[in-house]
Amino acid sequence: MSHTEILLTKPVEGLGAEGDQVKVRAGYARNFLLPQKIGVTITASNRKQVEALKKRRADREGHELDGAKAIGAQIEKANIAIAMKTGEGGRLFGSVTANDLHDKLVAAGVNVEKKRIHLAAPVKALGKHEATVKLHADVTVTLTFDVVSENPLLEAQK
Repeated sequence: MSHTEILLTKPVEGLGAEGDQVKVRAGYARNFLLPQKIGVTITASNRKQVEALKKRRADREGHELDGAKAIGAQIEKANIAIAMKTGEGGRLFGSVTANDLHDKLVAAGVNVEKKRIHLAAPVKALGKHEATVKLHADVTVTLTFDVVSENPLLEAQK
C-alpha cells in the first residue's frame, strides 16, 4: 500500500485543515483530494503557498472562535421551556430530545447546528435539566431548560 504526501488547500474533517501536510493513501489522493482541488502534491512552489494558507487558517479560526463565543452568550441568556403532554402523576408521553431543543433555540433566534447539542440521555421527567452545546473546540456552553406540562389542570386537581 503506497502513501503520498499532500498539502491540503481546504479543511477536511478527520484529516486536517488548510496548510497541513498530510500523508494519505495514493488512491485517496489521486481519486478524491486532487480532482476536488482539496489538496495539491507537494512541490517546491507549493511549499511557498503554505504560509499564505496558514495565515488564512489562523484568520478563519479566529472568526470562528469569536462567532462561537457570541452564540454561546446567546444560548446562556436563552430561557427555554418545553411543554410536553403528561399523564397521571406527571409522567411524560415521549421524551425531550436534542431535536426539540434545537427547534426551541431556533425559535428563540439562536442558530446552532443540531449535531452540536448533546444530551446525556433523552429527558423523561418534568423539571429543570441541562444539555451541553459544543460550539467550538474551546467553547462549550451549558444549556439549562425547563420541561413543563401542557395540561397543568390535571396536576392541580390531584
